[in-house]
Amino acid sequence: MSDTAKSRAATLTHLRSADFAKGDPIPLPLTMASIFHAPGDATGFDQYGRFSNPTWHAVEHALGHLEDAQCVIFPSGMAAISAAFFALLKSGDRILLPSDGYHTTRALAERFLKPLGVAYDVRPTASMLDGGFAGYRAVFVESPSNPRLDICDIIAVAKAVHAQAGILIVDNTTMTPFGQRPLDLGADIVVSADTKAINGHSDVLFGHVASRDPDVVARVRDWRETAGGIPGPFEAWLVHRGLETLEVRFDRMCSSAETIARRLKDHRAVSGLRFPGLEGDASHNLARAQMERFGFLISFELASEEKAEDFINNCALIEAATSFGGVHTSAERRSKRGDAVPPGFVRLAIGCEPVEDLWQAIEASLAKIAS
Repeated sequence: MSDTAKSRAATLTHLRSADFAKGDPIPLPLTMASIFHAPGDATGFDQYGRFSNPTWHAVEHALGHLEDAQCVIFPSGMAAISAAFFALLKSGDRILLPSDGYHTTRALAERFLKPLGVAYDVRPTASMLDGGFAGYRAVFVESPSNPRLDICDIIAVAKAVHAQAGILIVDNTTMTPFGQRPLDLGADIVVSADTKAINGHSDVLFGHVASRDPDVVARVRDWRETAGGIPGPFEAWLVHRGLETLEVRFDRMCSSAETIARRLKDHRAVSGLRFPGLEGDASHNLARAQMERFGFLISFELASEEKAEDFINNCALIEAATSFGGVHTSAERRSKRGDAVPPGFVRLAIGCEPVEDLWQAIEASLAKIAS
């Protein structure tokens, strides 16, 4: 981790202390209110729960501290992605999406943007630069992609997109601001499903949009206020609590993933292993250049659908779940979610368990299907 990232981590939990008065609670209070006292001209004050909430402010402040940008929070990652699209796109625009990224983003474009006159194309993450970006109002990338973990050169993509007067949106869900900083690499907008590692406890849906462009932030915030896609204050409070331990959890998860990926690489039951931190991985050199950590996701293939299901379901320290980024190690056979992957393809999300105990459980489960 860079010294700047360490500094952000060190100050994150002390952001509120500058405004403390004697007797103030040090943990963030939860403000459950739909209305606020607002006599006369209440500009600049909380007035109504669809517009703002003190708990929201604290979460946006903390996320903004990590992103070094203004942030707008939402009730899910897809709500954040939707806000970026609907606030900035108009009929006649064309966008480019990753063909190997999260499938719901493509579904949103097909079912809702396309009927409104916003066209879209798809392109693999690893070859995102191929073909250029002429004619695209926005280019949306995931790097690493979910679930195959391919990577694109964000700096190069940003320069090429900007040369065509487009905007670059990067989904940074898998990496968090501690693992990768797309805005520093030239992206115009970051979106994230904070449901995952940022909250980190698998108990809330959440998302955010971050940008250093005040006009983008204003339009996204106006979309939230007008359309009503707002987070609840309790959910915001939970995410704030999760943020306070993000650096510790993320460090543990990434370090454990590096250890486990190296061991899986040599296992006889495993093929097609992908993890950006491995020297032989196709994305390794680029990952070293643009990522501060290599993340906590590992993907690989087992011999069949049955073996993949048995591996996941019979491992004592793996939860069979469709999300990732929590304290529990989880895994899923992704073809059952509609991803274009082999039947035995497994996405493994490393959690916070002690690494040697976790590896013993993984090894034991693999041994059963390899025998």
